[in-house]
Amino acid sequence: MQHVRTLDRYTPYALAALRIVTALIFMEHGTQKLFGFPAPPANGLPAVMSLHWIGAVMEFGGGLLILAGLFTRPVAFLLAGEMAVAYWMFHAPRSFFPVLNGGDAAILYCFVFLLLVFTGPGALSLDSRRDKAVSRSALEH
Repeated sequence: MQHVRTLDRYTPYALAALRIVTALIFMEHGTQKLFGFPAPPANGLPAVMSLHWIGAVMEFGGGLLILAGLFTRPVAFLLAGEMAVAYWMFHAPRSFFPVLNGGDAAILYCFVFLLLVFTGPGALSLDSRRDKAVSRSALEH
């Protein structure tokens, strides 16, 4: 059981690694749709204020917030919802099977973001710094 306790102390850092890598990859979806980087989408950049454009803003902006670990829980909740909507609107109608409908990434993002809703950001986040500052402030008063 000692090895489990040893691994447990790294849990906040493993969670941070999952959060950071997820955010970086997720942001790429937004940069592709908003800026055509690293390459524009096959059907071109979405029209401003269209559903795809709003999704791209959420992917880029929400991804930045998740990357920084700032407002992680509410942002992750919104992004999990975005990915659920994306799956059911755009992927599920193509096929029942995620590997055939291209929705496997949307499902994984949805559940990783749901995990962050319940666990928080882990280590190395602005949320944890903010929480420590609020705790110190409360102790001083």
